[in-house]
Amino acid sequence: MRSPNFIILYVDSPKASGAFYSKLLGREPVESSPTFAMFVLDGGFKLGLWSRHTVEPAAAAAGGGAEIVFALDTPAEVDATHAEWVGRGLKVLQGPTDMDFGRSFVALDPDNHRLRVYCLDEAAVAPS
Repeated sequence: MRSPNFIILYVDSPKASGAFYSKLLGREPVESSPTFAMFVLDGGFKLGLWSRHTVEPAAAAAGGGAEIVFALDTPAEVDATHAEWVGRGLKVLQGPTDMDFGRSFVALDPDNHRLRVYCLDEAAVAPS
């Protein structure tokens, strides 16, 4: 069976969003043009940023309908990442919270795409 290896977000400005994700991910895009930017992430997964003004067929959805999720190893890393992102000026939709699956927070990118950071609480999700 085929597995997804690429996600595309529709953005207002690939240049501005490319700069945002470059800082967030700590890497430069492997491809960049006025209408598209692409990052290759660890494990080969790709993140594309396509201009919502030029994508064909036209996209009807705006940011906020899905999440990009970053898994961390400890709750302390979740809190530290939250502090780092607040320091960078990211808008936080939900501060660090202990949820039924673990510790998590949600921030927004410049196009209001949700960025969830979490640490899984293995004990909370273990089968009974």
